[in-house]
Amino acid sequence: MQTISKNPRNVRKIVSTVTVTTFTLAILFIFLSPFAFMVFTSLKTQDQISIVGAPIWPAQPSFYEYNGKEVEVFNVPMSTCEGSEGDTSTLALAIVKKGTRQSTYVDPANLDRGEFVCTGAWRSLERPWKFAPTWENYAEVWNTIEFPRLLWNTTYYAIMTEIGVLISCTLVAYGFSRFRFPGRDFLFVLLISTIFLPGFVTLIPTYTFWQKLGTFMTDNGLPNIGVGSWYPLIIPAFFANAYDVFLLRQYFMTLPRELDEAAKVDGAGPLRILWSVIIPQSYPALMAITVFHIVFAWNDYFGPVIYLSTNREAWPISYALSTFNGIYGQQPQLIQAGALMTLVLPLILFAVAQRFFVQGIVVTGVDK
Repeated sequence: MQTISKNPRNVRKIVSTVTVTTFTLAILFIFLSPFAFMVFTSLKTQDQISIVGAPIWPAQPSFYEYNGKEVEVFNVPMSTCEGSEGDTSTLALAIVKKGTRQSTYVDPANLDRGEFVCTGAWRSLERPWKFAPTWENYAEVWNTIEFPRLLWNTTYYAIMTEIGVLISCTLVAYGFSRFRFPGRDFLFVLLISTIFLPGFVTLIPTYTFWQKLGTFMTDNGLPNIGVGSWYPLIIPAFFANAYDVFLLRQYFMTLPRELDEAAKVDGAGPLRILWSVIIPQSYPALMAITVFHIVFAWNDYFGPVIYLSTNREAWPISYALSTFNGIYGQQPQLIQAGALMTLVLPLILFAVAQRFFVQGIVVTGVDK
């Protein structure tokens, strides 16, 4: 009876599997290395970042209390110390007096030896490091930038615009996929063509419209719905967008029309068919759009800069974090901590909705 190792086909299969797995893990490691670096940096202290040769992981150098004060500890080759000639070991010694060519040390494990001199530059010595994550960085960022308020502002922006996108894009996509009317295909092509229209083309007229509208409202004693408020960012979401309409239309077209006809026989109208037949079967596509839009709104920086720069209380995380980074640019551990705190909710959303998200993307790519 042949063993698996003697079967050439099995050997090739095992080699192929190991090769693909190794290659995949290597790609994954390269892809996740920046994220790991971000995590490590967010847990470092300012002192560790400023020390040359410090490890990449969060750590603190060792110190030793000697004569009432803390002194640094270095790994010193004993062959350079007086009275230890010929000793090839390396010990962790506390430096008492620093010098250019020689320094004075004590051995924390053998204080009876007293102080002794070792030659060589102390700056070139390695330090013994111990793993010590600084979780206080997250608390400092939380309190410095009023993170709960920013989190609420960003969540409010994402949810309100998400409601507008789901309602408007579902209705428009339903019309394009289920109704026949003159010029339907031309209008759909015209809608899709707006994807290629740069946003900067409509920036000035759109900003002018909201500015004049806000001025008109405030001059007549009405609430401001222009620049400086949420309305210029939320209201346009209720007028659909080409990208999400395209995804939903493609998904709706994969649903059999016989379902609509059966509902019509039971007396259902167009809106009833949409609510009771189309939407319940379109959760994957709707979930994909939800994830897409929430990630977009969570990361949106340009819109808040244009319309909310004068209203500090309404700043979302994206805008406030960029301002925070400009002020604390010399403290990268705080910048990375703030970025990681911002990533938590979108990552949780993607993890929860991953199955529906992937299914929605796959099905909307089916040609119909």
